[in-house]
Amino acid sequence: MPEIVVLVAHPQQEHSRVNRALMQGAARAAPGRVEVRDLYALYPDYLIDVGAEQAQLAAARLVVWQHPVHWYGMPPLMKLWLDEVFSFGWAYGPRGSALSGKDLWLVASTGGASESYRPDGYNRYFFDAFLPPYEQTAALAGMRFLPPLLVHGAHRLGDGELDAQVQTYVQRLASYPDWPEIAELEPCAPCPVPGDARPAAAS
Repeated sequence: MPEIVVLVAHPQQEHSRVNRALMQGAARAAPGRVEVRDLYALYPDYLIDVGAEQAQLAAARLVVWQHPVHWYGMPPLMKLWLDEVFSFGWAYGPRGSALSGKDLWLVASTGGASESYRPDGYNRYFFDAFLPPYEQTAALAGMRFLPPLLVHGAHRLGDGELDAQVQTYVQRLASYPDWPEIAELEPCAPCPVPGDARPAAAS
């Protein structure tokens, strides 16, 4: 199976100039090495094939979450995918080490311009303030959270700016894991979850 899995979640992909271009770039980045999975195309009924998704992740070295930012987080199908696929006892908790040692990379677009993500902007915080849930999800699964690729102001992005972002995306996927910043990242701190952190299954 491919060693890079790109999970794309946009509820209106046909209307998304930025995410559609990014997804098309990812698909051509490294044929045979990258698997692009459009979650809304695969699961229009929201019935996720957990076994198939886990098999893809288990074989990968790098997992990419590509999505637009909706209310400072991920779109609903991406959240459902996370709830079901990153299961207790598989992704985390006792014997939940299927993703340990892998890398997680967020590639996200925002409607707001970069200057809106400042204390004096209407989003009030630097974008880093919205990353802890992603970082902690990676940590709980024993994954290394890579510095995200953020495309701000998606609605106003010029063609040249979009092309530059797509080329960066393609280059990063094609050259992984040979990124200068990866060598400088600290190993993920272990977050052991005890077995009694979840209720026992009903008998």
